[in-house]
Amino acid sequence: MSTEAAETSTEPRELKKVIGPKLLVLLIIGDVIGAGVFAITGPVSKEVGGVAWLPFLVAFVVATFTAFSYLELVTKYPQAAGAALYIHKAFGIHFVTFIVAFAVACSGITSAATSSTLVGKNLLIGIGEFIPGIPNGPTASMLSAVAIIVVLGLVNLRGIGESVKFNVILTCVTLLAMGIVIAIGFAAIIGGQGELGRIVVFENHSDRNMFAAVTMATSVAFFAMVGFEDSVNLVEECKNPKRDMPRMMLTGLGVCVIIYILVAVTVTIVIPPGDIANPKNPDAGVLLDVVRVGAPGIPVDVIFPFLTIFAVVNTALINMLMASRLLYGLAKQHVLPKPFAGVLPKRRSPWVSIIFTTILAIGLILYVNLSGQESIVGALGGTTALLLLCVFAVVNVALLVLRRDPTPSGAFRAPTIVPILGVITCIYLAGPWVRDRSAWIQYEIAGALLVIGIVLGLINWFFVHRKGVRTEAFDDIEHLED
Repeated sequence: MSTEAAETSTEPRELKKVIGPKLLVLLIIGDVIGAGVFAITGPVSKEVGGVAWLPFLVAFVVATFTAFSYLELVTKYPQAAGAALYIHKAFGIHFVTFIVAFAVACSGITSAATSSTLVGKNLLIGIGEFIPGIPNGPTASMLSAVAIIVVLGLVNLRGIGESVKFNVILTCVTLLAMGIVIAIGFAAIIGGQGELGRIVVFENHSDRNMFAAVTMATSVAFFAMVGFEDSVNLVEECKNPKRDMPRMMLTGLGVCVIIYILVAVTVTIVIPPGDIANPKNPDAGVLLDVVRVGAPGIPVDVIFPFLTIFAVVNTALINMLMASRLLYGLAKQHVLPKPFAGVLPKRRSPWVSIIFTTILAIGLILYVNLSGQESIVGALGGTTALLLLCVFAVVNVALLVLRRDPTPSGAFRAPTIVPILGVITCIYLAGPWVRDRSAWIQYEIAGALLVIGIVLGLINWFFVHRKGVRTEAFDDIEHLED
């Protein structure tokens, strides 16, 4: 046996297929429900008042358009690289492939940084209930968020099996936290403490008409609906993706939008819109105020910050899983340097990609905190939505182009009108016309991240061509599946 053959036979090159339908749906629910509902319910209500549930519903519709496109593409091309694979097969331009892939990875990292910041705030609030005087300022929150990212990196290194099992626990805690909020809403209605009529009252503090206000609020609420796309980057670790992906993704999204609407309605019933728009601690989320106001005298307000921690850290974990697996997939396709495809011999987790994404997430937390932003969660969460809206628009176009390829037996197929609507709605929500000047920091952060991507892409191109390696990424699907 040759040395090359021996290395091939002993070195682990494939990921473990450990994700079944139950784990997959919990993964999707846990990724979608998390930081979004905790962080942006307040800003959404600030734009539209009592009809805060409406932007969540519209965001769900927009997300579903792209979810249908992803389902057709992932069952047609079941590789871990996700959007990058689809876009490369559609357009065949390596540089565009890399930039899109890097944007997707950055969206996962910015989302994880958002979640970690929210967790850090709530952790300090929760501890402060037992240890009065504990530091709760920007520096303490920043260091807490960095520590959380490091812990998640270590969990990620242990492997996908351990990570998705951890996700099951965290998702159950998330659903418990949402259940508490919804139960408080029902109790307020029954006890006559809340005002049910608020849920149809439109109120805007910037004199926008209802269409403009709902549109802007939808661009904010879209952050709460992202996460479904992460699952396609774990397709190589799914046991039966063609069967499970369509059913579980649509089921997960349906469950999530019902929970989001119920939570938004509860917030509106319990707290007046003016108070929702100005929570005591913006980066800790308005749901803490809901628990304090809606359940006075019950010690649940002491426990809830810790439930929030478990709920939101789940989002961060799944996003870091997605980002690292995406970089691993790109390295397998020769779009990133070969070391990014390195996996631990026993754990078989992509350790180089995990370390890289962890470092980048820490850098984002430090940068945005030190830049003096009023809301760290708003800046990073908005950047996540902006990046993904742009990527989703391109993915929908790619689906229309790839209709030229035959569809394998058993693959999902979306109605043609769906990707067309996906392109239109995503481009519209990504535009500056739906954001005010305070949100333009999102374009600055996204632009800086893409510049980093361009630099890395040029470095990779230089070394690949210097060694005479042909970068025919994604072109030979049968070879890649060997």
